[in-house]
Amino acid sequence: MSQANTDKPLYWDAIYEIVLALQASYPDEDLEGLSLQHLLERVTALPNFADDPALANDDILAAIYQEWFEENNPI
Repeated sequence: MSQANTDKPLYWDAIYEIVLALQASYPDEDLEGLSLQHLLERVTALPNFADDPALANDDILAAIYQEWFEENNPI
């Protein structure tokens, strides 16, 4: 990931960019045991996360989880 991407603010609608930042910050994360609450905590702890945590919902978190899982486990 380039430096320019790491400086960009992250918002809930930037799911793929959030996943890239999660992969960089948590490269050894065990996604099998990751709850949506823990995912929320990890996303909002990202250095460039700039959105309102209260806007998160299960659909957004599930989409982030699915994308992260698929990025880590390509077919």
